Amino acid sequence: MTSSDPRAQRRGRILALVGIVLLAFSLRSAVASLSPLFDAIGAEFTLPAAVLGLIGTVPPLCFAVFGLLASGFERRFGLERTALVALGAVAVGLVARGAATDAYGLLLGSAVIFAGVGVGNVLLPALVKKYFPDRIGLLTTVYSTMMAISTFMPPLVAVPIADAAGWRVSLGVWSVFALAGLAPWIVLAVRARRAAAAVDVDLEPVSTRVFARLWRLPTAWALAVTFFASSSVAYTSFAWLPKILVDTAGVTPQVAGILLSLFALIGLPASLVVPALVARRGIVMPLFVIASVAGVLGAGGLLVAPASAPWLWVSLLGTLPLLFPLVLTSVGLRTRTHDATVALSSFAQSLGYGVTMFIPLSVGLMHDASGSWTGPLIILVAISLLALPAGVVIARRKTVEQEWELRHGPW
Repeated sequence: MTSSDPRAQRRGRILALVGIVLLAFSLRSAVASLSPLFDAIGAEFTLPAAVLGLIGTVPPLCFAVFGLLASGFERRFGLERTALVALGAVAVGLVARGAATDAYGLLLGSAVIFAGVGVGNVLLPALVKKYFPDRIGLLTTVYSTMMAISTFMPPLVAVPIADAAGWRVSLGVWSVFALAGLAPWIVLAVRARRAAAAVDVDLEPVSTRVFARLWRLPTAWALAVTFFASSSVAYTSFAWLPKILVDTAGVTPQVAGILLSLFALIGLPASLVVPALVARRGIVMPLFVIASVAGVLGAGGLLVAPASAPWLWVSLLGTLPLLFPLVLTSVGLRTRTHDATVALSSFAQSLGYGVTMFIPLSVGLMHDASGSWTGPLIILVAISLLALPAGVVIARRKTVEQEWELRHGPW
């Protein structure tokens, strides 16, 4: 971010910091606040199994589709206005979901939310790149930590709030953070528009060729594969880990729920440590090795000796998603400008989520066909190993622009 006025630049960075924090918080709290309330909602109106299945399938689908569209939105409307609309969609969806009168209203509100989240996911690394190019590791730590907190906090308080004030309040209360987050982005969008008008700059700064070029670059594919490995293990675990533990380790459903919370909680220390290690110290390949080996040992332990130490296997499996903050940090470090960051973030997340949405479904179908969890756990082992070759590419520390110039000429 550049400005001739240091005070204006400082105010802009403060506004951006507040906006990034509230955007990150809203993206995950919107997703994590619904499922604990299905019983309470079902007491008021019918929730067909098909609709619940769609609500579970829609997030990665929307993340893939709207993540793919995010680069075009940013190109057309600018970074700040796109962030404003994405967060506005989340806020509207949260309010609509709290006001739903039937299952289809709940589904529609959720779809609006997930569309906004899909765009917001892509924009966060680019916002950091634009406003804090000198603090990518620190700001990635801030917003990825906020995402981790807002993932495990809503399930803890959703039911108590519903018991005290009703499920509608429990769902709608999260809109407060999204609505508050609109204020800084309104100001920053107006400032960006005025700055562009003052210097007669077109608000379409990104060449449409940038995204197309990424298909030919190993770094872009390595980031997409890493994102797939992290998100597929996470989504499969949230969907099936409790049942796997009950069926194979013999734990009670209550203990399985606690172990799932442990799986989610492992992401918090990773979000605090990983961005700094990657941005400040350039530590990449050792983190890939740790994540991959932990994933193999965790899934392998559940495969061969599930009842011996289920807490250990879950902790190890929960270590693999440390690749998520690693990818978020690397997206900013492997590009020169925030415009290229949008394209790279869109590429990695849309492809990663696009393939991820098939993994939990495939795991369920495989279990139904075989009556065993052996095949699904082998899949998790294979996905854990898949991250290693991607790590070799990302560890080379080349920006996508450099990679293109070495292979194809001027960017």
